[in-house]
Amino acid sequence: MLVIPKGAYVTHDDFIERATADEIAGFNATVAQVCRMVKVHPGAGGGGYRLITNAGADSMQEVPHYHVHILGGRPLGRLVDPAA
Repeated sequence: MLVIPKGAYVTHDDFIERATADEIAGFNATVAQVCRMVKVHPGAGGGGYRLITNAGADSMQEVPHYHVHILGGRPLGRLVDPAA
């Protein structure tokens, strides 16, 4: 799943710096609502979820528009290998 704010924001930092408090609260509420809708939210009986957003070249950001990926529905394992 992807959740995308309506405004033209490039990264999470850009979103936090330029969005209104209402936009930030609304976006975060929407992310939580989507997690409940797709039944991955632990409080709604799901097993949990992971949110991912990339920012900049080092993170491999390919789309220059802020968005959040919601991953869930199964055990996800480690995101980053601590030995790397």
